[in-house]
Amino acid sequence: MATTRTAHTVWEGELLKGSGTVTFDSSGIGSQPVSWPSRAEQANGRTSPEELIAAAHSSCFSMALSHGLTGAGNPPTRLETKADVTFQPGEGITGIHLTVRGEVPGLDADGFQAAAEDAKKNCPVSQALTGTTITLSAELA
Repeated sequence: MATTRTAHTVWEGELLKGSGTVTFDSSGIGSQPVSWPSRAEQANGRTSPEELIAAAHSSCFSMALSHGLTGAGNPPTRLETKADVTFQPGEGITGIHLTVRGEVPGLDADGFQAAAEDAKKNCPVSQALTGTTITLSAELA
């Protein structure tokens, strides 16, 4: 069964001086302010499309890695994933780097690296972002 998740943004004003609010409709977790300076300069308490992509990618990747490890007989105790999404004004998103550290009893570093590479390739968010270079660092705790 397919699912659809929804968020919406209300933007007021021009790009450089305006601002907006993104609301997480499906989850109801609230709204967050967004602006051009929070995207291209410092966050200053506001979010950006890139931060939202980073949140989506780190959580999707973690789920895919957990599923792959469990399916291979090595369920993880803990996975901690960080996604760094780089935005260059005038160019757009220039890359994403995933960093994962895992606690996986009975698995060696090579096995963890292979599972992480598979999750990077196959998680739905990675697949949706195939126009972007995605790199990975993976290590066991």
